[in-house]
Amino acid sequence: MSQTPAPADASAPEKNDFIRQIIREDLASGRHAATRTRFPPEPNGYLHIGHAKSICLNFGIGREFGGPVNLRFDDTNPAKEDPEYVEAIKEDVRWLGFDWAELRHASDYFEVFYLAAEKLVKDGKAYVCDLTAEQVRDYRGTLTEPGRDSPFRSRGVDENLDLLRRMRAGEFPDGARTLRAKIDMASGNINLRDPALYRIKHVPHQNTGDAWCIYPMYDFAHALSDAIEGITHSLCTLEFEDHRPLYDWCVDNVALHADRALLAPLEAAGMAGDAAKPRQIEFSRLNINYTVMSKRKLLALVQEGLVAGWDDPRMPTLQGLRRRGTPPAALRLFADRIGISKQNSLIDFSVLEGCIREVMDAAAPRRLAVVNPLRLVITNLPAGHAEVLRFSNHPKDPSFGEREVPFSPVLWIERDDFMEVPPKGFHRLVPGGEVRLRGVGIVRCDEVVKHGDKVAELRCTLDPDTRPGLPGADRKVKGTIHWVSAAHAVAAEVRLYDRLFVVADPDRDEEGKSYRDYLNPESVKLVRGYVEPAAAGLAPEAGVQFERLGFFTADRRDHRADAPVFNRTVTLRDTWAGK
Repeated sequence: MSQTPAPADASAPEKNDFIRQIIREDLASGRHAATRTRFPPEPNGYLHIGHAKSICLNFGIGREFGGPVNLRFDDTNPAKEDPEYVEAIKEDVRWLGFDWAELRHASDYFEVFYLAAEKLVKDGKAYVCDLTAEQVRDYRGTLTEPGRDSPFRSRGVDENLDLLRRMRAGEFPDGARTLRAKIDMASGNINLRDPALYRIKHVPHQNTGDAWCIYPMYDFAHALSDAIEGITHSLCTLEFEDHRPLYDWCVDNVALHADRALLAPLEAAGMAGDAAKPRQIEFSRLNINYTVMSKRKLLALVQEGLVAGWDDPRMPTLQGLRRRGTPPAALRLFADRIGISKQNSLIDFSVLEGCIREVMDAAAPRRLAVVNPLRLVITNLPAGHAEVLRFSNHPKDPSFGEREVPFSPVLWIERDDFMEVPPKGFHRLVPGGEVRLRGVGIVRCDEVVKHGDKVAELRCTLDPDTRPGLPGADRKVKGTIHWVSAAHAVAAEVRLYDRLFVVADPDRDEEGKSYRDYLNPESVKLVRGYVEPAAAGLAPEAGVQFERLGFFTADRRDHRADAPVFNRTVTLRDTWAGK
Protein backbone atom coordinates (compact mmCIF):
# COMPACT_ATOMS: atom_id res chain seq x y z
CA MET A 1 0.00 0.00 0.00
CA SER A 2 1.34 3.42 -0.94
CA GLN A 3 -0.71 6.55 -0.80
CA THR A 4 -0.60 10.27 -0.24
CA PRO A 5 -1.58 11.28 3.30
CA ALA A 6 -4.93 13.01 3.69
CA PRO A 7 -4.41 16.76 3.83
CA ALA A 8 -4.68 18.62 7.08
CA ASP A 9 -7.94 20.38 7.89
CA ALA A 10 -7.19 24.00 6.96
CA SER A 11 -9.89 25.23 9.37
CA ALA A 12 -8.37 23.42 12.38
CA PRO A 13 -6.22 25.51 14.70
CA GLU A 14 -2.48 24.99 14.32
CA LYS A 15 -1.01 22.75 16.99
CA ASN A 16 2.10 24.08 18.68
CA ASP A 17 3.37 21.33 20.97
CA PHE A 18 7.12 20.98 21.30
CA ILE A 19 7.36 18.12 18.78
CA ARG A 20 5.65 20.09 16.04
CA GLN A 21 7.86 23.08 16.83
CA ILE A 22 10.95 20.87 16.37
CA ILE A 23 9.60 19.57 13.07
CA ARG A 24 8.88 23.08 11.80
CA GLU A 25 12.40 24.15 12.73
CA ASP A 26 13.91 21.09 11.00
CA LEU A 27 11.95 21.79 7.83
CA ALA A 28 12.77 25.51 7.90
CA SER A 29 16.49 24.86 8.41
CA GLY A 30 16.67 22.34 5.61
CA ARG A 31 17.61 19.48 7.93
CA HIS A 32 14.74 17.61 6.34
CA ALA A 33 12.94 18.38 3.11
CA ALA A 34 9.82 16.52 4.29
CA THR A 35 8.65 14.42 7.23
CA ARG A 36 8.25 10.69 7.47
CA THR A 37 6.96 9.10 10.67
CA ARG A 38 5.84 5.63 11.73
CA PHE A 39 3.73 3.80 14.27
CA PRO A 40 5.72 0.69 15.35
CA PRO A 41 3.71 -1.60 17.66
CA GLU A 42 4.87 -5.02 18.77
CA PRO A 43 2.15 -7.57 17.85
CA ASN A 44 2.17 -9.19 21.28
CA GLY A 45 -1.22 -7.93 22.46
CA TYR A 46 -4.14 -5.68 21.68
CA LEU A 47 -3.67 -1.92 21.47
CA HIS A 48 -5.03 0.16 24.35
CA ILE A 49 -5.97 3.79 24.79
CA GLY A 50 -2.35 4.74 25.44
CA HIS A 51 -1.48 3.63 21.92
CA ALA A 52 -4.23 5.88 20.56
CA LYS A 53 -2.18 8.90 21.64
CA SER A 54 0.84 7.69 19.66
CA ILE A 55 -1.30 6.79 16.64
CA CYS A 56 -2.94 10.21 16.60
CA LEU A 57 0.44 11.92 17.03
CA ASN A 58 2.30 10.08 14.26
CA PHE A 59 -0.52 9.99 11.74
CA GLY A 60 -1.63 13.50 12.70
CA ILE A 61 1.85 14.84 11.93
CA GLY A 62 1.74 13.02 8.62
CA ARG A 63 -1.50 14.78 7.71
CA GLU A 64 -0.39 18.19 8.95
CA PHE A 65 2.99 18.20 7.21
CA GLY A 66 2.10 16.14 4.15
CA GLY A 67 4.53 13.33 4.96
CA PRO A 68 3.98 9.57 4.68
CA VAL A 69 3.43 7.44 7.79
CA ASN A 70 4.36 3.76 7.95
CA LEU A 71 2.72 1.08 10.04
CA ARG A 72 5.58 -1.18 11.09
CA PHE A 73 5.28 -4.27 13.23
CA ASP A 74 8.19 -4.77 15.60
CA ASP A 75 8.07 -8.54 15.26
CA THR A 76 11.48 -9.45 16.69
CA ASN A 77 10.24 -11.65 19.54
CA PRO A 78 8.24 -14.46 17.87
CA ALA A 79 7.64 -16.35 21.11
CA LYS A 80 5.16 -13.67 22.25
CA GLU A 81 3.67 -12.52 18.95
CA ASP A 82 0.62 -13.66 17.04
CA PRO A 83 -0.99 -12.87 13.65
CA GLU A 84 -4.26 -12.30 15.54
CA TYR A 85 -2.74 -9.21 17.10
CA VAL A 86 -1.43 -8.03 13.73
CA GLU A 87 -4.91 -8.04 12.21
CA ALA A 88 -6.46 -6.38 15.27
CA ILE A 89 -3.86 -3.58 15.21
CA LYS A 90 -4.47 -2.87 11.53
CA GLU A 91 -8.20 -2.78 12.20
CA ASP A 92 -7.72 -0.41 15.16
CA VAL A 93 -5.59 2.06 13.20
CA ARG A 94 -8.15 2.24 10.42
CA TRP A 95 -11.03 2.51 12.91
CA LEU A 96 -9.33 5.55 14.44
CA GLY A 97 -9.49 7.17 11.01
CA PHE A 98 -5.96 6.67 9.72
CA ASP A 99 -4.22 4.69 7.00
CA TRP A 100 -0.58 4.02 6.32
CA ALA A 101 1.67 4.74 3.38
CA GLU A 102 3.49 1.42 3.67
CA LEU A 103 2.99 -1.68 5.80
CA ARG A 104 6.36 -2.92 7.02
CA HIS A 105 7.70 -5.48 9.50
CA ALA A 106 11.00 -5.52 11.34
CA SER A 107 11.28 -9.08 10.00
CA ASP A 108 11.42 -7.63 6.48
CA TYR A 109 14.88 -6.38 7.45
CA PHE A 110 16.35 -9.44 9.21
CA GLU A 111 19.00 -9.93 6.52
CA VAL A 112 20.00 -6.25 6.73
CA PHE A 113 20.22 -6.43 10.52
CA TYR A 114 22.48 -9.44 10.23
CA LEU A 115 24.75 -7.76 7.68
CA ALA A 116 24.90 -4.74 10.00
CA ALA A 117 25.91 -7.05 12.87
CA GLU A 118 28.73 -8.52 10.80
CA LYS A 119 29.87 -5.00 9.91
CA LEU A 120 30.06 -4.04 13.60
CA VAL A 121 32.09 -7.20 14.31
CA LYS A 122 34.48 -6.45 11.44
CA ASP A 123 34.86 -2.87 12.71
CA GLY A 124 35.72 -4.15 16.19
CA LYS A 125 32.53 -2.65 17.63
CA ALA A 126 30.73 -5.88 18.59
CA TYR A 127 31.71 -9.23 20.04
CA VAL A 128 30.23 -12.62 20.85
CA CYS A 129 29.85 -13.13 24.60
CA ASP A 130 29.42 -16.47 26.40
CA LEU A 131 28.23 -15.04 29.73
CA THR A 132 24.85 -16.22 30.95
CA ALA A 133 22.07 -13.70 31.47
CA GLU A 134 22.68 -13.81 35.23
CA GLN A 135 26.40 -13.23 34.76
CA VAL A 136 25.75 -10.33 32.41
CA ARG A 137 23.64 -8.67 35.08
CA ASP A 138 26.43 -9.20 37.63
CA TYR A 139 29.07 -7.74 35.31
CA ARG A 140 26.91 -4.76 34.35
CA GLY A 141 27.38 -2.91 37.64
CA THR A 142 24.89 -0.54 39.25
CA LEU A 143 23.78 3.06 38.95
CA THR A 144 26.62 4.03 41.32
CA GLU A 145 29.27 1.45 40.31
CA PRO A 146 30.77 0.88 36.85
CA GLY A 147 30.47 -2.46 35.14
CA ARG A 148 33.27 -4.92 34.43
CA ASP A 149 34.44 -6.04 31.03
CA SER A 150 33.25 -9.45 29.91
CA PRO A 151 36.14 -11.95 29.76
CA PHE A 152 35.08 -12.47 26.11
CA ARG A 153 35.30 -8.79 25.19
CA SER A 154 38.87 -9.17 23.87
CA ARG A 155 38.04 -11.85 21.34
CA GLY A 156 39.50 -11.11 17.93
CA VAL A 157 37.49 -10.13 14.87
CA ASP A 158 37.94 -13.47 13.11
CA GLU A 159 36.82 -15.49 16.12
CA ASN A 160 33.80 -13.23 16.69
CA LEU A 161 32.80 -13.43 13.05
CA ASP A 162 33.09 -17.23 13.07
CA LEU A 163 31.01 -17.51 16.24
CA LEU A 164 28.34 -15.12 14.94
CA ARG A 165 28.01 -17.12 11.73
CA ARG A 166 27.76 -20.34 13.72
CA MET A 167 25.09 -18.72 15.91
CA ARG A 168 23.12 -18.00 12.77
CA ALA A 169 23.68 -21.54 11.51
CA GLY A 170 22.02 -22.90 14.65
CA GLU A 171 25.02 -24.61 16.23
CA PHE A 172 24.36 -23.31 19.75
CA PRO A 173 21.38 -23.72 22.10
CA ASP A 174 19.16 -20.90 23.35
CA GLY A 175 20.97 -18.51 25.66
CA ALA A 176 24.42 -19.99 25.04
CA ARG A 177 25.81 -16.83 23.44
CA THR A 178 24.84 -13.27 22.61
CA LEU A 179 26.25 -10.66 20.28
CA ARG A 180 27.03 -7.52 22.28
CA ALA A 181 27.99 -4.01 21.23
CA LYS A 182 31.41 -2.92 22.44
CA ILE A 183 30.73 0.52 23.88
CA ASP A 184 31.64 1.49 27.48
CA MET A 185 31.21 -0.66 30.59
CA ALA A 186 31.88 2.41 32.76
CA SER A 187 29.20 4.56 31.15
CA GLY A 188 26.85 6.38 33.49
CA ASN A 189 24.05 5.21 31.18
CA ILE A 190 23.63 1.48 31.85
CA ASN A 191 22.08 1.05 28.39
CA LEU A 192 25.55 1.71 26.92
CA ARG A 193 27.32 -0.96 28.96
CA ASP A 194 27.86 -3.37 26.10
CA PRO A 195 24.17 -4.05 25.36
CA ALA A 196 23.08 -7.22 23.59
CA LEU A 197 22.34 -6.88 19.89
CA TYR A 198 21.39 -10.50 19.09
CA ARG A 199 20.25 -13.50 21.10
CA ILE A 200 19.75 -17.15 20.20
CA LYS A 201 16.10 -18.35 20.08
CA HIS A 202 15.15 -21.53 18.25
CA VAL A 203 11.57 -20.35 17.73
CA PRO A 204 9.80 -20.23 14.36
CA HIS A 205 8.68 -16.80 13.22
CA GLN A 206 5.21 -16.07 11.84
CA ASN A 207 6.69 -14.32 8.78
CA THR A 208 10.06 -15.98 8.24
CA GLY A 209 9.32 -19.50 9.45
CA ASP A 210 12.45 -21.43 10.47
CA ALA A 211 14.85 -19.24 8.50
CA TRP A 212 16.31 -17.69 11.65
CA CYS A 213 17.31 -18.95 15.08
CA ILE A 214 18.90 -15.67 16.16
CA TYR A 215 16.82 -12.54 16.59
CA PRO A 216 17.86 -8.89 17.01
CA MET A 217 17.20 -7.02 20.24
CA TYR A 218 14.63 -4.24 20.22
CA ASP A 219 17.02 -1.28 20.48
CA PHE A 220 19.13 -2.52 17.57
CA ALA A 221 16.21 -3.47 15.31
CA HIS A 222 14.17 -0.37 16.08
CA ALA A 223 16.97 2.09 15.34
CA LEU A 224 17.94 0.38 12.09
CA SER A 225 14.31 -0.03 10.98
CA ASP A 226 13.80 3.73 11.33
CA ALA A 227 16.99 4.38 9.37
CA ILE A 228 16.05 1.91 6.62
CA GLU A 229 12.63 3.49 6.14
CA GLY A 230 13.99 7.02 6.03
CA ILE A 231 12.09 8.03 9.15
CA THR A 232 12.87 11.67 9.93
CA HIS A 233 11.36 11.92 13.40
CA SER A 234 11.18 8.80 15.57
CA LEU A 235 8.56 9.61 18.19
CA CYS A 236 8.44 7.48 21.34
CA THR A 237 7.46 7.73 24.98
CA LEU A 238 9.66 9.00 27.80
CA GLU A 239 10.82 5.60 29.02
CA PHE A 240 12.99 5.44 25.87
CA GLU A 241 14.80 8.69 26.67
CA ASP A 242 17.66 6.80 28.36
CA HIS A 243 17.83 4.54 25.30
CA ARG A 244 18.37 7.42 22.90
CA PRO A 245 22.21 7.34 23.14
CA LEU A 246 22.10 3.64 22.17
CA TYR A 247 19.62 4.41 19.38
CA ASP A 248 22.01 7.03 18.02
CA TRP A 249 25.01 4.70 18.47
CA CYS A 250 23.36 2.00 16.36
CA VAL A 251 22.36 4.47 13.64
CA ASP A 252 25.77 6.16 13.55
CA ASN A 253 27.96 3.06 13.68
CA VAL A 254 26.02 1.01 11.18
CA ALA A 255 25.57 4.13 9.01
CA LEU A 256 23.01 2.73 6.59
CA HIS A 257 22.59 6.19 5.10
CA ALA A 258 26.24 6.06 4.00
CA ASP A 259 26.67 2.33 3.28
CA ARG A 260 24.11 1.30 0.67
CA ALA A 261 25.74 -2.11 0.29
CA LEU A 262 24.02 -3.21 3.50
CA LEU A 263 20.67 -2.55 1.85
CA ALA A 264 21.33 -4.98 -1.01
CA PRO A 265 18.76 -7.56 0.27
CA LEU A 266 16.08 -4.85 0.23
CA GLU A 267 17.19 -3.52 -3.14
CA ALA A 268 16.60 -6.99 -4.57
CA ALA A 269 13.11 -7.04 -3.02
CA GLY A 270 12.28 -3.53 -4.19
CA MET A 271 11.94 -2.31 -0.58
CA ALA A 272 14.98 -0.07 -0.26
CA GLY A 273 14.32 3.64 -0.09
CA ASP A 274 16.37 6.59 0.99
CA ALA A 275 17.97 5.55 4.26
CA ALA A 276 18.26 8.43 6.70
CA LYS A 277 19.57 9.38 10.10
CA PRO A 278 16.38 9.71 12.16
CA ARG A 279 15.93 11.97 15.15
CA GLN A 280 14.38 10.37 18.25
CA ILE A 281 12.06 12.62 20.26
CA GLU A 282 10.37 11.49 23.47
CA PHE A 283 7.00 12.56 24.86
CA SER A 284 4.98 11.65 27.94
CA ARG A 285 2.89 8.51 27.73
CA LEU A 286 -0.83 8.55 28.45
CA ASN A 287 -1.66 7.74 32.07
CA ILE A 288 -5.36 7.65 32.92
CA ASN A 289 -6.91 6.83 36.27
CA TYR A 290 -9.50 4.17 37.12
CA THR A 291 -7.79 1.67 34.83
CA VAL A 292 -4.66 -0.40 34.25
CA MET A 293 -2.77 -0.46 30.96
CA SER A 294 -0.02 -2.97 31.62
CA LYS A 295 -0.29 -5.69 28.95
CA ARG A 296 0.56 -8.24 31.63
CA LYS A 297 -2.32 -7.12 33.85
CA LEU A 298 -4.79 -6.83 30.99
CA LEU A 299 -3.85 -10.35 29.90
CA ALA A 300 -4.42 -11.59 33.46
CA LEU A 301 -7.90 -10.00 33.52
CA VAL A 302 -8.76 -11.91 30.34
CA GLN A 303 -7.17 -15.23 31.29
CA GLU A 304 -8.69 -15.24 34.79
CA GLY A 305 -12.17 -14.54 33.43
CA LEU A 306 -12.45 -11.24 35.30
CA VAL A 307 -13.58 -9.65 32.04
CA ALA A 308 -15.27 -11.18 29.00
CA GLY A 309 -12.29 -10.88 26.65
CA TRP A 310 -10.02 -8.31 25.03
CA ASP A 311 -13.03 -6.49 23.60
CA ASP A 312 -14.96 -6.39 26.86
CA PRO A 313 -16.46 -2.88 26.84
CA ARG A 314 -14.92 -2.17 30.25
CA MET A 315 -11.39 -2.76 28.97
CA PRO A 316 -9.12 0.16 27.97
CA THR A 317 -8.20 -1.69 24.77
CA LEU A 318 -9.22 -0.03 21.51
CA GLN A 319 -11.27 -3.13 20.75
CA GLY A 320 -13.07 -2.72 24.09
CA LEU A 321 -13.61 1.01 23.66
CA ARG A 322 -14.98 0.41 20.19
CA ARG A 323 -17.39 -2.27 21.35
CA ARG A 324 -18.62 -0.03 24.15
CA GLY A 325 -19.41 2.56 21.49
CA THR A 326 -16.67 5.14 21.94
CA PRO A 327 -16.60 7.14 18.68
CA PRO A 328 -13.13 7.29 17.11
CA ALA A 329 -13.63 11.05 16.82
CA ALA A 330 -13.87 11.16 20.63
CA LEU A 331 -10.47 9.47 20.98
CA ARG A 332 -8.96 11.91 18.48
CA LEU A 333 -10.48 14.79 20.45
CA PHE A 334 -9.16 13.26 23.68
CA ALA A 335 -5.65 13.07 22.21
CA ASP A 336 -5.88 16.73 21.18
CA ARG A 337 -7.24 17.80 24.54
CA ILE A 338 -4.55 16.15 26.67
CA GLY A 339 -1.85 17.41 24.32
CA ILE A 340 1.82 16.47 23.92
CA SER A 341 4.40 17.30 26.54
CA LYS A 342 7.52 16.09 28.30
CA GLN A 343 5.77 16.06 31.67
CA ASN A 344 4.19 12.84 32.92
CA SER A 345 0.74 13.45 34.36
CA LEU A 346 -2.34 11.50 35.33
CA ILE A 347 -5.42 12.25 33.25
CA ASP A 348 -8.78 11.95 34.94
CA PHE A 349 -11.15 9.45 33.37
CA SER A 350 -13.81 12.17 33.25
CA VAL A 351 -11.82 13.96 30.52
CA LEU A 352 -12.28 10.94 28.24
CA GLU A 353 -15.96 10.68 29.16
CA GLY A 354 -16.38 14.38 28.46
CA CYS A 355 -14.94 13.94 24.96
CA ILE A 356 -17.30 11.02 24.32
CA ARG A 357 -20.30 13.07 25.44
CA GLU A 358 -19.26 16.02 23.31
CA VAL A 359 -18.94 13.94 20.15
CA MET A 360 -22.02 11.79 20.73
CA ASP A 361 -24.18 14.75 21.73
CA ALA A 362 -23.57 16.27 18.31
CA ALA A 363 -23.69 13.05 16.27
CA ALA A 364 -26.17 10.72 17.99
CA PRO A 365 -29.89 10.74 17.13
CA ARG A 366 -32.37 10.64 19.99
CA ARG A 367 -34.60 7.69 20.75
CA LEU A 368 -36.93 6.54 23.55
CA ALA A 369 -36.06 3.60 25.77
CA VAL A 370 -36.96 2.30 29.21
CA VAL A 371 -34.42 0.18 31.10
CA ASN A 372 -36.29 -0.36 34.40
CA PRO A 373 -39.88 -0.68 33.20
CA LEU A 374 -43.05 0.11 35.10
CA ARG A 375 -46.43 -0.28 33.39
CA LEU A 376 -48.62 2.83 33.08
CA VAL A 377 -52.21 2.64 31.78
CA ILE A 378 -54.09 5.73 30.57
CA THR A 379 -57.63 4.85 31.59
CA ASN A 380 -59.53 7.60 29.77
CA LEU A 381 -58.36 6.50 26.32
CA PRO A 382 -60.07 3.61 24.53
CA ALA A 383 -58.24 0.29 24.89
CA GLY A 384 -57.71 0.09 21.14
CA HIS A 385 -56.53 3.67 20.76
CA ALA A 386 -53.44 4.06 18.61
CA GLU A 387 -51.79 7.05 17.00
CA VAL A 388 -48.45 8.10 15.59
CA LEU A 389 -46.59 11.09 17.00
CA ARG A 390 -43.76 12.96 15.33
CA PHE A 391 -40.55 13.49 17.29
CA SER A 392 -37.42 15.38 16.37
CA ASN A 393 -34.38 13.14 15.91
CA HIS A 394 -32.07 15.80 17.36
CA PRO A 395 -33.22 18.87 19.32
CA LYS A 396 -30.09 20.85 18.37
CA ASP A 397 -29.81 19.90 14.70
CA PRO A 398 -32.88 20.08 12.42
CA SER A 399 -30.93 18.34 9.65
CA PHE A 400 -31.51 15.06 11.50
CA GLY A 401 -35.19 15.36 10.60
CA GLU A 402 -38.13 13.74 12.37
CA ARG A 403 -39.43 10.23 12.96
CA GLU A 404 -42.74 8.58 13.73
CA VAL A 405 -43.22 7.28 17.26
CA PRO A 406 -46.23 5.01 18.00
CA PHE A 407 -48.40 5.86 21.00
CA SER A 408 -51.08 3.78 22.78
CA PRO A 409 -52.82 3.85 26.18
CA VAL A 410 -50.51 1.26 27.75
CA LEU A 411 -46.99 2.54 28.23
CA TRP A 412 -43.70 1.60 29.83
CA ILE A 413 -42.10 4.28 31.97
CA GLU A 414 -38.98 4.23 34.13
CA ARG A 415 -39.66 2.81 37.57
CA ASP A 416 -37.43 5.54 38.99
CA ASP A 417 -39.91 8.14 37.67
CA PHE A 418 -42.49 7.10 40.27
CA MET A 419 -42.34 7.15 44.07
CA GLU A 420 -45.09 6.33 46.53
CA VAL A 421 -43.41 8.36 49.27
CA PRO A 422 -41.31 10.94 47.48
CA PRO A 423 -38.49 12.89 49.10
CA LYS A 424 -38.48 16.66 49.01
CA GLY A 425 -37.66 17.97 45.56
CA PHE A 426 -38.98 14.93 43.67
CA HIS A 427 -40.80 16.32 40.61
CA ARG A 428 -41.90 13.20 38.81
CA LEU A 429 -44.94 10.97 39.27
CA VAL A 430 -46.47 10.38 42.71
CA PRO A 431 -49.91 9.13 43.85
CA GLY A 432 -52.41 11.87 42.99
CA GLY A 433 -49.70 13.88 41.29
CA GLU A 434 -49.21 15.04 37.73
CA VAL A 435 -46.38 14.80 35.25
CA ARG A 436 -45.99 15.56 31.57
CA LEU A 437 -45.52 12.59 29.25
CA ARG A 438 -42.99 13.65 26.66
CA GLY A 439 -44.87 14.72 23.47
CA VAL A 440 -48.24 13.51 24.78
CA GLY A 441 -49.62 15.71 27.54
CA ILE A 442 -50.16 15.80 31.30
CA VAL A 443 -51.29 12.69 33.18
CA ARG A 444 -52.46 12.30 36.78
CA CYS A 445 -51.77 9.16 38.81
CA ASP A 446 -55.15 7.99 40.11
CA GLU A 447 -54.40 4.47 41.30
CA VAL A 448 -51.35 2.41 42.23
CA VAL A 449 -51.72 -1.34 41.63
CA LYS A 450 -49.37 -3.50 43.70
CA HIS A 451 -48.42 -7.16 43.75
CA GLY A 452 -47.33 -7.68 47.32
CA ASP A 453 -44.97 -4.86 48.19
CA LYS A 454 -44.00 -4.15 44.59
CA VAL A 455 -45.72 -1.55 42.44
CA ALA A 456 -46.96 -3.37 39.34
CA GLU A 457 -48.98 -0.74 37.49
CA LEU A 458 -50.03 2.89 37.57
CA ARG A 459 -53.52 3.83 36.43
CA CYS A 460 -53.63 7.41 35.18
CA THR A 461 -55.85 9.86 33.34
CA LEU A 462 -54.67 12.12 30.54
CA ASP A 463 -55.76 15.76 30.48
CA PRO A 464 -56.90 16.00 26.83
CA ASP A 465 -56.56 19.79 26.79
CA THR A 466 -52.79 19.47 27.33
CA ARG A 467 -52.16 17.55 24.11
CA PRO A 468 -49.63 19.33 21.85
CA GLY A 469 -51.25 22.10 19.81
CA LEU A 470 -54.22 22.53 22.14
CA PRO A 471 -54.84 25.60 24.36
CA GLY A 472 -53.87 23.79 27.56
CA ALA A 473 -50.57 22.47 26.20
CA ASP A 474 -48.66 25.21 28.01
CA ARG A 475 -50.07 24.34 31.44
CA LYS A 476 -47.10 24.06 33.78
CA VAL A 477 -46.08 20.98 35.72
CA LYS A 478 -42.65 20.51 37.19
CA GLY A 479 -41.76 17.10 35.75
CA THR A 480 -41.51 15.59 32.26
CA ILE A 481 -40.85 11.89 31.75
CA HIS A 482 -40.30 9.67 28.74
CA TRP A 483 -42.11 6.47 27.79
CA VAL A 484 -42.40 3.65 25.24
CA SER A 485 -45.68 2.32 23.88
CA ALA A 486 -46.09 -1.19 25.30
CA ALA A 487 -47.98 -2.38 22.21
CA HIS A 488 -45.11 -1.39 19.92
CA ALA A 489 -42.05 -1.67 22.17
CA VAL A 490 -39.24 -4.03 21.28
CA ALA A 491 -37.70 -5.96 24.17
CA ALA A 492 -33.98 -5.27 24.38
CA GLU A 493 -30.97 -6.36 26.36
CA VAL A 494 -29.30 -3.29 27.82
CA ARG A 495 -25.80 -3.51 29.25
CA LEU A 496 -25.12 -0.74 31.74
CA TYR A 497 -21.35 -0.36 31.80
CA ASP A 498 -19.38 1.67 34.31
CA ARG A 499 -15.71 2.06 35.26
CA LEU A 500 -13.84 -1.19 35.76
CA PHE A 501 -12.21 -0.14 39.05
CA VAL A 502 -13.59 1.63 42.11
CA VAL A 503 -10.38 3.49 42.95
CA ALA A 504 -8.47 6.03 40.89
CA ASP A 505 -5.20 4.15 41.31
CA PRO A 506 -5.80 0.39 41.08
CA ASP A 507 -2.00 -0.06 40.85
CA ARG A 508 -1.58 1.44 44.33
CA ASP A 509 1.02 -0.24 46.49
CA GLU A 510 -1.11 -1.52 49.35
CA GLU A 511 0.09 -4.42 51.45
CA GLY A 512 -1.67 -7.67 50.72
CA LYS A 513 -3.73 -6.26 47.83
CA SER A 514 -3.50 -6.18 44.06
CA TYR A 515 -5.40 -4.37 41.33
CA ARG A 516 -7.84 -7.32 41.27
CA ASP A 517 -9.08 -6.29 44.72
CA TYR A 518 -10.30 -2.95 43.36
CA LEU A 519 -12.51 -4.28 40.57
CA ASN A 520 -15.89 -2.56 40.51
CA PRO A 521 -18.60 -5.17 41.25
CA GLU A 522 -21.12 -2.88 39.51
CA SER A 523 -19.04 -2.26 36.40
CA VAL A 524 -21.73 -3.99 34.34
CA LYS A 525 -25.43 -4.62 34.92
CA LEU A 526 -27.48 -6.58 32.40
CA VAL A 527 -31.12 -5.50 32.30
CA ARG A 528 -34.13 -6.22 30.12
CA GLY A 529 -35.76 -3.06 28.86
CA TYR A 530 -37.85 -1.77 25.99
CA VAL A 531 -36.99 0.49 23.08
CA GLU A 532 -39.10 2.19 20.44
CA PRO A 533 -39.09 0.47 17.02
CA ALA A 534 -36.82 3.12 15.47
CA ALA A 535 -34.13 2.25 18.04
CA ALA A 536 -34.36 -1.49 17.46
CA GLY A 537 -33.74 -0.93 13.76
CA LEU A 538 -30.41 0.83 14.25
CA ALA A 539 -27.37 -0.82 12.69
CA PRO A 540 -24.67 -2.45 14.85
CA GLU A 541 -22.22 0.16 16.20
CA ALA A 542 -24.74 2.95 15.69
CA GLY A 543 -24.66 5.45 18.53
CA VAL A 544 -27.80 6.91 20.05
CA GLN A 545 -28.94 9.00 22.99
CA PHE A 546 -31.72 7.33 24.92
CA GLU A 547 -33.47 10.41 26.21
CA ARG A 548 -32.82 11.10 29.88
CA LEU A 549 -30.77 7.88 30.21
CA GLY A 550 -27.44 8.37 28.49
CA PHE A 551 -25.54 7.62 25.31
CA PHE A 552 -25.77 4.04 24.08
CA THR A 553 -24.44 2.02 21.16
CA ALA A 554 -25.87 -1.01 19.40
CA ASP A 555 -23.47 -3.86 20.17
CA ARG A 556 -21.26 -4.57 17.16
CA ARG A 557 -21.46 -8.35 17.62
CA ASP A 558 -24.78 -9.24 19.29
CA HIS A 559 -27.28 -6.58 18.16
CA ARG A 560 -30.09 -7.55 15.78
CA ALA A 561 -33.25 -5.66 14.85
CA ASP A 562 -35.39 -8.50 16.25
CA ALA A 563 -33.22 -8.92 19.35
CA PRO A 564 -31.55 -5.56 20.03
CA VAL A 565 -28.59 -5.26 22.38
CA PHE A 566 -27.37 -1.85 23.53
CA ASN A 567 -24.26 -0.95 25.50
CA ARG A 568 -24.22 2.17 27.64
CA THR A 569 -21.28 4.12 26.31
CA VAL A 570 -21.43 6.97 28.82
CA THR A 571 -23.93 8.55 31.17
CA LEU A 572 -25.39 11.98 30.41
CA ARG A 573 -23.48 13.53 33.30
CA ASP A 574 -20.42 12.67 35.33
CA THR A 575 -21.59 10.40 38.15
CA TRP A 576 -18.14 9.98 39.70
CA ALA A 577 -17.19 13.56 40.52
CA GLY A 578 -18.51 13.35 44.07
CA LYS A 579 -17.22 9.84 44.83
